[in-house]
Amino acid sequence: MTLEEQEKAEAQNGVGPASAEAAGDDTAAGRDMFNKLVWHGGSVADAWLNAASAQVGSLILTLPYTFAQMGYAAGVGLQFVYGAFGCWTVYLLSLFHTEASRRTREAGTLHKRHVLQYHEVITLVAGKTLGKVVLVFNMIALTFACVLQIIACSSHVYYMNSNWYKRTWTILFGALAVPTVLLPSVHNFRIVSVLGILTTTITSLYMTLAAVKHGQIKNVQHQGPNNLLDFFTGATNILFSFGSHGLCIELMEAMWKPQRYKWAYAAAVLYTYILTIPDSVAVYWAYGDILLHRSNAFGVLPQSTFKNACIISMILHQYVSFLLNVNPLFLAWEKLVGVHYSSRFIFKAIARVPVVLVIWFLALAIPFFGPINSVMGAFLIAFSVYIIPCVAFVNAYRNKQLQALQGNNGKWRLWISVFVGTWVAVFGFGFGGWASGTTFFKQIKTFGFFMKCYQCPPKNQLDTEL
Repeated sequence: MTLEEQEKAEAQNGVGPASAEAAGDDTAAGRDMFNKLVWHGGSVADAWLNAASAQVGSLILTLPYTFAQMGYAAGVGLQFVYGAFGCWTVYLLSLFHTEASRRTREAGTLHKRHVLQYHEVITLVAGKTLGKVVLVFNMIALTFACVLQIIACSSHVYYMNSNWYKRTWTILFGALAVPTVLLPSVHNFRIVSVLGILTTTITSLYMTLAAVKHGQIKNVQHQGPNNLLDFFTGATNILFSFGSHGLCIELMEAMWKPQRYKWAYAAAVLYTYILTIPDSVAVYWAYGDILLHRSNAFGVLPQSTFKNACIISMILHQYVSFLLNVNPLFLAWEKLVGVHYSSRFIFKAIARVPVVLVIWFLALAIPFFGPINSVMGAFLIAFSVYIIPCVAFVNAYRNKQLQALQGNNGKWRLWISVFVGTWVAVFGFGFGGWASGTTFFKQIKTFGFFMKCYQCPPKNQLDTEL
């Protein structure tokens, strides 16, 4: 037997230098396969997972409360309207991102590790002034989106274990949010986002089936909108529920083909309809106007093992949403303090800690689960991700800054943008701002800052009501 034949035989039997080399190749191949399947994601499917996870979160539990404020028809109808508006503005942002990417490549002024963000894209295509406005509004919006996730965790778990006040639970969940500084980037969110989709799907199914099985409570009432204040507060909550695209530029940057993000987002909106409409209708049908005093659906659904499992499931989802929404904040902060281009991730992780601490503090200070959604929808989301993209497109079209992207369809894009921007400005930012702001300040006046237990019923009161 020749030496070459001996080495081949040893390799087949798992001994000898050739087998060690083969084992090393197998290890590397296994590691590459793990990275492709689990860790490194930039496909359209990954974008859909990220978008859907960001789109559907704690709002799934507040939409029945919104239906109590608005009634069935307006509740369902506005979900379709604002979902369509969200798809349109994401389409505009996709155009902006394509143009901004082209300009930065041609200029060659950005560091190879630079991640483009929403405010930078708007600056490139619509000017520095509008870019600065976007930076302020979007960073505040994302901050409060993260605040909401921590508040939601404490609100959910209270209905499983009321031995601790919600504020105590908030202290715990805020501490558990600190390790999120260790996740590198949106490229590494595949498993996280799969978890996000599973948890909301399970919760939606539970809410629908539990409400139908329970049936309508005695003397249930469905009065619908009693006043304009409730109606527009509910409308802005729906506006907020379809306003997750404040982080879509960062999600585009994580894709191999960013121009396809608009299709991933549209699919995420369709999935949102499938999840939220049946459970919102079912819970409102079963419990009616009691939901006006229980902004979290877990507050009315009966105690059961399945409910506790869904509470745990939604807590996991809040961390998925927290990770997605905090990522643009981390990026902006890294750029501000000068560590964004560092090759050593530990410096970035340390720099991110103050961001989480500020979010934790705000969650303790203003624990108003339902009203915060509406305030964000009216004052932050309406402006940053609905109105500004429309204004930026009108500005770019007028100054012929996007002429190459407009083709022969520029005028109808222009008029759709004007319509969407005007609608949201009047009904979302205007009437919605009045209604949600009034409701929010009433909550502060009634409960105060750093409230121990917001909307916590006395023992056995809820069972008496139901």
